[in-house]
Amino acid sequence: MTLSQPKADLQRYLQSARDALLWKLEGLSEYDVRRPLTPTGTNLLGLVKHAAGVELGYFGDTFGRPFGEVVPAFEDDAEANADMWATADESREDILALYRRVTEHADATIAELPLDAVGRVAWWPDERSRVTLHQILVHVIADLQRHAGHADVVRELVDGAVGLRSGNENMPPGDRAWWEDYRQRVEQAARDAK
Repeated sequence: MTLSQPKADLQRYLQSARDALLWKLEGLSEYDVRRPLTPTGTNLLGLVKHAAGVELGYFGDTFGRPFGEVVPAFEDDAEANADMWATADESREDILALYRRVTEHADATIAELPLDAVGRVAWWPDERSRVTLHQILVHVIADLQRHAGHADVVRELVDGAVGLRSGNENMPPGDRAWWEDYRQRVEQAARDAK
């Protein structure tokens, strides 16, 4: 039996969420990573850009560890939802490079601070703004996993690709006909429900 190492365990789950989110962009065109596929405009590259902002705020500002770069989409005066989509001038490479730099910054915070290090989330209500690194790790893992789930659905809408990560679909085996039959049975059950 391997003994638990709480910080390493949390870091592994954080990295798993990051990897799942990034994998959803692989093999897609520039258009497909950007195109909005929900009524609220959810798109794959925007989810990665948003994740960068999440990690930047929680692992940077919360613990008084400035990032050192100005990122217009994350500034207080940015337009609403600027972090949820890429402008035509922002390349996929730009956003992925930003996310790599942000995760390096976040990982440095995690490595250098103990789990009981105290920070303050300025955008949370005062009564719960005082937090620990442990709380923030759990919060960010939950947030990134939620967005990885969004990315799962968006990627399936783009080209039908599904799965947990490359080489691990984590789905029942079935060809296109099997899945269509399955979907039809689910649809019929929905229609038959009272």
